[in-house]
Amino acid sequence: MSDVPLRDITDYLDGYLRIGDIPDAPNAVNGLQVENSGTVTRIVAAVDASLATIEGAAPGERGMLLLVHHGLFWDGNVPATGRRYRRLRALIAADAALYSAHIPLDVHPEVGNNVVLAERLGLVVDGWFGDYRGISLGVRGHAPAALAHRPLLVREIELALGVDTDAIHVVPGGPDRLGRIGIVTGAGGGMIAAARDAGLDTLITGEGPHHTFFDAMEWGINVIYAGHYATETLGVQALASHLADRFDLPWDFHDHPTGL
Repeated sequence: MSDVPLRDITDYLDGYLRIGDIPDAPNAVNGLQVENSGTVTRIVAAVDASLATIEGAAPGERGMLLLVHHGLFWDGNVPATGRRYRRLRALIAADAALYSAHIPLDVHPEVGNNVVLAERLGLVVDGWFGDYRGISLGVRGHAPAALAHRPLLVREIELALGVDTDAIHVVPGGPDRLGRIGIVTGAGGGMIAAARDAGLDTLITGEGPHHTFFDAMEWGINVIYAGHYATETLGVQALASHLADRFDLPWDFHDHPTGL
């Protein structure tokens, strides 16, 4: 194990995640968002580039690469004052680099949030659905026997994500006996119509607006809201583990749940 040039890791990530090819919101700013002095000694995965995460990820250590799903710039092109300044100051003081991957991580076929959750649940992916700016966002598959009923699926989601039953909200618009299941992690409540059009009877996602209750009930779709944060913890961990193996670096996960 030795220090690894930051450029080697980010060049690899840009290609592996297809950062330049996958569409996303402008404020996602996928890729390297903050560089450090040039070398990486450890990788820390986290969902959000919040100040609490930056300060708590590896206190006292230098040369960290913080790998996140939600980067620094979701509030837009704003001055480096207030909380933007405090986040940047904390990164620079720790000589920490920050790399963010949003939709490119969601849709990745090996370490993406959607496929990793499907794998954890035992759902064999046989296709994709849900258009997002010309690409398919979600994964789908036939419900295996272990997931054949709503309560069984909910229990497996609890185990896969490490959350309690009260953290999961089920809208029982579809059948109790499940046939075709789709997954869109994060804020996927807007994909209920896409799930219906893809012939699915159940959609697993993180969160959605109030009106999606009626969308689910009236369109005959089970919607399982398992939390935006919780459903997006898996991809960054899978990606960090992949990088650690490739570059012979230690890694860990900084868990800072929001309850949302």
